[in-house]
Amino acid sequence: MENATHAIIMAAGIGSRMRPVTDRIPKPMVPVNGRPMIESVIDALHQNGITEIYIVTGYLSEQFQPLARRDDGIRLIENPYYASCNNISSLYMAREWIPNAVILDGDQMIHDSSILFPVYERSCYCCHYTGQWTDEWMLQLDETGTVCCCSPSGGAGGWQLHSVSFWTEEDGIRLKQHLEYEFEQRRNRAVYWDHVALLLHPADYQIGIRPISEFALTEIDSFSELVAQDPSYGIHRSMERMRDSRG
Repeated sequence: MENATHAIIMAAGIGSRMRPVTDRIPKPMVPVNGRPMIESVIDALHQNGITEIYIVTGYLSEQFQPLARRDDGIRLIENPYYASCNNISSLYMAREWIPNAVILDGDQMIHDSSILFPVYERSCYCCHYTGQWTDEWMLQLDETGTVCCCSPSGGAGGWQLHSVSFWTEEDGIRLKQHLEYEFEQRRNRAVYWDHVALLLHPADYQIGIRPISEFALTEIDSFSELVAQDPSYGIHRSMERMRDSRG
C-alpha cells in the first residue's frame, strides 16, 4: 500500500472565465458562501492528516501569502510561466514533490473529505461513473481496472475524471522525468499536465481510479458555476446591470 505524505495544490491560473470576479482575486481565493474555495481543499487535506502542502501560485500570487503565514505546513511555489503556458508548467515547477503526493486543483469545493483518504494501492484519479454525455475528461478501464483509454473531449458511459489524483513514489519519479522531457526538450507547454501520463506516455503507467460520488466535490470553472454555488454573485451582477442601464 502507498501513503500520500503531502499535497500539491494547483492555483496559478488567471481564471478568465470567472471575470470580473477574478480581475482582482485569484480564482482559488474567490470566496464561496463566505470562504475562499482553496480553504475547503486545505481543510479536507488536514482532516486526512495531510499537513505538508505545496501551493503553486502565479496570477496575483501575493494574495496567497496569508495562507502560508497562518499555516506552517504550507509552502508557496511561484510559477513564472503561468501567463504563457498551460498548467503543465505548474506541475513542472512542483515536480520534486510529486512522489507520494495527492495533486489537486485549488478552484474546487471538497464536500466529502473522505475522498482524500491518504492510503491507496497504486496511482489513481478520483472519478465517478456516468452513463450520460459529458464534455469533461472521460476514462475507460480494462479488465484489471487500469486506465486503457482517455478522452479529453468527453464521452458517455465511462469514468469522469476529477482534478484529484494520487501518485506512488515510483510513478511520481517517472512523472517528474516525463515532465522535464516534455517541458524542457519538446517544449510542450500548451497542454494540461494530465496529458503527460494519460496521453503522452500511457504505456509507462498503470493508473487506476478511486470511485467517488459525483457530489463529493464541485469544480468551479466559470462565473455561472460560481453563481450556482453562491447566488449572491448573481444578485451583484444584476444590480450592476441595472446601474449601467440607468446611466
